[in-house]
Amino acid sequence: MNKVILMGRLTRDPEVRYSQNSENPLAIARYTLAVDRRFNARGNGDNQQTADFISCVAFGRSGEFAEKYFHKGTKIVVTGRIQTGSYTNKDGQTVYTTEVVAEDQEFAESKNSSGSEGGFSGAPAGNAQVSGAADGFMNIPDGIDEELPFT
Repeated sequence: MNKVILMGRLTRDPEVRYSQNSENPLAIARYTLAVDRRFNARGNGDNQQTADFISCVAFGRSGEFAEKYFHKGTKIVVTGRIQTGSYTNKDGQTVYTTEVVAEDQEFAESKNSSGSEGGFSGAPAGNAQVSGAADGFMNIPDGIDEELPFT
């Protein structure tokens, strides 16, 4: 079984290209995730934190989603598989590659949680003020109830 689940922050905006198929071009999004790694240095009890930088690629609609919504600093969860490959560079040397092919990707926090670093908030756009109630449910502003499918 080849399955990987990662949570981290994008180190830069995804780089998106489209395949040369003129009938149905396929989006190919490449991005790097900084994934925290904790370790105990020399057994002295100090937990130091560092990060692994993992290359990811998303195809098709997942690639288009990454292009539209993912930005540097966005915290996401990626589920996918590890894929290895190789190619010969211009100097004739073989270069080996390892990347995660994203099968599912989603936001790990809201835009409000991440500050100005990116992310996504499901809050409505516009000037409507939406505030959370003490019970954890969102208050619906006046005048919106006729748009709801239930009342």
